[in-house]
Amino acid sequence: MGNCMYGLCDSFGCSKNTNIRLKLPAVCFIWQIAMIILFGIFVRYNEESDTHWIEHKKTKRNLSDIENDFYYRYPSFQDVHVMIFVGFGFLMTFLKRYSFGAVGFNFLIAAFGIQWALLMQGWFHSFGTGKILIAVENLINADFCVGSCLIAYGAVLGKVSPVQLLVMTLCGVTLFAIDEFIILNVIHAKDAGGSMSIHTFGACYGLAISWVLYRPDLNQSKRLLGSVYHSDVFAMIGTLFLWLFWPSFNSAICSHGDGQHRAAINTYLALASTVLTSVAISSLSKDKGKLDMVHIQNSTLAGGVAVGTAAEFMLMPYGALIVGFCCGIISTLGYVYVTPFLEKNLKIQDTCGINNLHCMPGIIGGIVGAISAAGATEYVYGSEGLAAMFPMVPRLQGGHQAAGLCVAIVFGIGGGIAVGTVLKLPIWGDPADDNCFDDEVYWELPEDEESHSVILEYNNHMRNKHQDVCETNFSVEHR
Repeated sequence: MGNCMYGLCDSFGCSKNTNIRLKLPAVCFIWQIAMIILFGIFVRYNEESDTHWIEHKKTKRNLSDIENDFYYRYPSFQDVHVMIFVGFGFLMTFLKRYSFGAVGFNFLIAAFGIQWALLMQGWFHSFGTGKILIAVENLINADFCVGSCLIAYGAVLGKVSPVQLLVMTLCGVTLFAIDEFIILNVIHAKDAGGSMSIHTFGACYGLAISWVLYRPDLNQSKRLLGSVYHSDVFAMIGTLFLWLFWPSFNSAICSHGDGQHRAAINTYLALASTVLTSVAISSLSKDKGKLDMVHIQNSTLAGGVAVGTAAEFMLMPYGALIVGFCCGIISTLGYVYVTPFLEKNLKIQDTCGINNLHCMPGIIGGIVGAISAAGATEYVYGSEGLAAMFPMVPRLQGGHQAAGLCVAIVFGIGGGIAVGTVLKLPIWGDPADDNCFDDEVYWELPEDEESHSVILEYNNHMRNKHQDVCETNFSVEHR
């Protein structure tokens, strides 16, 4: 599909127009005004964030203010919010000339996405009264929803325009809300940390879009498809924020008490185990045992992804370590072998390697969740604990968990192909093949940075010219 579209464009002499002076402001203004109108019609505070909380306390056994859900959820919300805006943003700053785009467009996607997510998830989950009633838990769920879109962004990083990213987010949030509703409310699968609904869906969505938007001549921008020392350091900041706050991500919406406590512990242990195996495989993959920063930035997070679905299950501490151990190996090997295979054989150009950090670990997480649910016993959980954890008989629950994973994959791939086809239209202002991964296309750069690039080009030119002169003199002397 990608080859045909590009061939057709070349035949008619099409050229890329990256001027988004009218397109981007129009989309931002119109969509933000639409958000204001829709929020005015549909969105209200829930009983715990409304001034009627005083009356509500009296009808609920004289609750105290400290029992307001805000005080239970807000610390987790803060952590998740930092992960979305700082963690994901800085993780993608590894490209040598695309730091503004990584952090800035991440900011844009997340700010729009959380608004649309509050509406979409509200219509599906809490619209029984004719209004969407929001509180701090809704804010967390909106961040989760946006997280799937930021995962998808990683696959097309540096290759699309901000207008395309907003369209991706609009459609991605919509698909996520439907996908999540089916997994949680129709199939009744458990997915506290979102291995299936967030990571698997988001990665499949992004990879499918990248496949449709395949650029056969992307090697023209190969000079920019890499990192420099300081860009890798900035990306590592994103990694550390994500790694430190991932226990909050997986436990944020678990039930108060033992489930939330257990989810944090399991995630903590899985992440720790992943670091050691990622470092080991990274070292083994190089001739002299040197470490690859790409592996350390990404594969060290895979355990947090994989333990997400089963985070609140009785996975046992050693089980969490095993999940992290395996995912560190699989994710790192994915960067070494799978990413090149996907680009060469399946025409999937995955800039950030989301297949290795989110897709494969997400699928593993779904499988771990299904096996853990199917093997749950009253001896391990207790009769009341088993009933509280699983809405149905464990063996049936395991099947429903597997079905939830299938739904996430189907929605991700199917939705990505459909949205990618729309994004393929030559109206969005995306960069040319020889101009990808460069902030200069969509950002005003500081003068010293622009001068620096000119000086580099001048120096390279003079160096080549000097080399040519030397070669000429050498050949003359030896005639």
